[in-house]
Amino acid sequence: MQLPPAIDAFFEAETRNDVSTVEAAFSQDATVKDEGAEHSGSEAIGAWWRAAKAKYRHVAEPLDATATDGRTVVRARVTGQFPGSPATLTFAFTLADDRIARLEIG
Repeated sequence: MQLPPAIDAFFEAETRNDVSTVEAAFSQDATVKDEGAEHSGSEAIGAWWRAAKAKYRHVAEPLDATATDGRTVVRARVTGQFPGSPATLTFAFTLADDRIARLEIG
């Protein structure tokens, strides 16, 4: 599956536990919406990602992707230490200038 470079970097960083690559994939003023909360800016996104990794010890493996209405929606199998693991989640990415401007996970 061919993903835009920033999205591909996000999922590769998930596998390698590489917060630097995750932060670099997002624009400076990006927003992540996950578990009912929004995290804005690269510092807050890095903190969100580290906390989620520590809590769930998860890995997300992309299954398929579709591009519609300016968004790339990726269905991914998420495996970790949480009830119901593994689960299939939807990652809806909006890109701007080749970086992730918004990510909604559901």
